Amino acid sequence: MILVTLGTQDKEFTRLLKVIDKEIEKGNIKDKVIVQAGYTKYSSKNMEIHDLIEMKELDNLVKKCDLLITHGGVGSILSGLTNNKKVIAAARLKKYKEHTNDHQKQIIKAFEDKGYILALRDFNKFDKVLEKAKTFKPKKYKSNNKNFVKLIDTYIEKDSNISWYNKYRDLTKYGYNGIIISLINLVIFSLISSNTSFYISIILSYILTLIISLILNLLCDIKIKKNVWRYTFIKILSLIIDISLMIICNKVFSIVPILSKTISNIVIMIISFIIIKYIFRKEDV
Repeated sequence: MILVTLGTQDKEFTRLLKVIDKEIEKGNIKDKVIVQAGYTKYSSKNMEIHDLIEMKELDNLVKKCDLLITHGGVGSILSGLTNNKKVIAAARLKKYKEHTNDHQKQIIKAFEDKGYILALRDFNKFDKVLEKAKTFKPKKYKSNNKNFVKLIDTYIEKDSNISWYNKYRDLTKYGYNGIIISLINLVIFSLISSNTSFYISIILSYILTLIISLILNLLCDIKIKKNVWRYTFIKILSLIIDISLMIICNKVFSIVPILSKTISNIVIMIISFIIIKYIFRKEDV
């Protein structure tokens, strides 16, 4: 049995199913073909096609199949390798609108260079790849091969196949929130400082801003529930830094309070981003 998996990418990969269908028609594929098509809409009398297959059932199919044909998703390829299956992988390409970029080419090449899989690049030569698969003996994959995973990341990073936004998503997201929080903090401080003392203004504006910051941090998927004490420590530390910088700027260098507050907010925003990114972000790797 041959299993074809196209992942859950929200773009079609009809091109691969067409070439598989063609090889069935030509008689080069005689096995039963089961397809997990995802968002790819394709009808064929030669293949058993499912939009989605439950994970447990998909795992069972991977274990039972004699050959896995898949796109260039790391998870899809690894599902075959960890079950000691022969894998043929074909990259989704941007020019056919199958993906937003061509990073799957690098992923497939990395696996191919290590002797783990066979790559399908020229769809007109699919019959030759199928023939090669009959005698292909894949190198046994070690699931703890961290250097290989790092190699794949390097391929993608080096060739700039990750969009700027995705590459710096955390920085972009926190940057926007940090600017908003800082502006709110400045507004609150300017309103309070006219009626209260210097130090009380700092503390009150910080507490009110903290409440808003907490809400935004939760919306940005930052782990707070499991890191309450560390989060509290960082916020107290931020308050100490805020007061210290305000004193230095205002009392020592005679900088007006609102400008002192601006300088303090910028410094705290940078420090907070570094700490939050590497301690509280949800996408722990």
